[in-house]
Amino acid sequence: MKLVRHGLAGAERAGLIDAQGVLRDLSMLLPDIGPAQLGPRTLSALAAIDAARLPAVGPGTRLACPVAGIGKIVCVGLNYADHAAEAGLPLPAEPVLFMKATSALSGPHDPVNIPPGALKTDWEVELGVVIGTRMRQVEPADALAHVAGYVLANDVSERSFQLERGGQWDKGKSCDSFAPVGPWLVTTDELADPHGIALWLDVNGERMQDGNTRNFIFDLPTVLAYISQFMTLEPGDLVLTGTPAGVGLGQKPQPRFLRPGDVMRLGATGLGEQHLVCVES
Repeated sequence: MKLVRHGLAGAERAGLIDAQGVLRDLSMLLPDIGPAQLGPRTLSALAAIDAARLPAVGPGTRLACPVAGIGKIVCVGLNYADHAAEAGLPLPAEPVLFMKATSALSGPHDPVNIPPGALKTDWEVELGVVIGTRMRQVEPADALAHVAGYVLANDVSERSFQLERGGQWDKGKSCDSFAPVGPWLVTTDELADPHGIALWLDVNGERMQDGNTRNFIFDLPTVLAYISQFMTLEPGDLVLTGTPAGVGLGQKPQPRFLRPGDVMRLGATGLGEQHLVCVES
């Protein structure tokens, strides 16, 4: 099942993508898709709906981040060996964690705002994991049972803020529009194995990233269980699982960064695509 949120910013409604790829409106049955709707009982009830009886939504409708009310965004750094190598960093002995502000969330085709003073805005295609039931100090064998589904995400990063302004990484990760998510949330019944997902990202038509989640250093059960030892993951929380090689900072012989007018296209197996235009904030 592919769940979406559609409509103007601040007035989004619940929807789903039917088997023919048609966007259907769910709002007469479900006003929105948030933490309370991500449990297994609600998802099972939604899966039983005859989507063909729902009204179709016209083309051109804006798609939003497919989950409302995300409580926190927890990110995993350096989770692909090739990305660690291009960054010139050793493989981590444990998952590297940082946070991204929820105010950075945006839709899969919304503009990406390059903020004032930014010099090195970068891209990172990632698999996102949406939590469906509360996780606290779980074992790896039980971790995936707490997942509601998966999303495509772009961990947009301003490297000069992240690496050259002191402190932790968060300030370079949390600018407005730096977390495009979607177009849809794919529930686990439709994407049973998250460890064989191809990820790619183009900038102005040039392929920059081409990876696969089979190359994780730490697989999802390990990552989710690890995070749950340090903080409780609540329904609706989003975990970004790391990016493969090909980010702008790692380009040779010179790094390459985003400028106003640049266009990013990115996608992942079963998770759809994003089309993002960079604009001056």
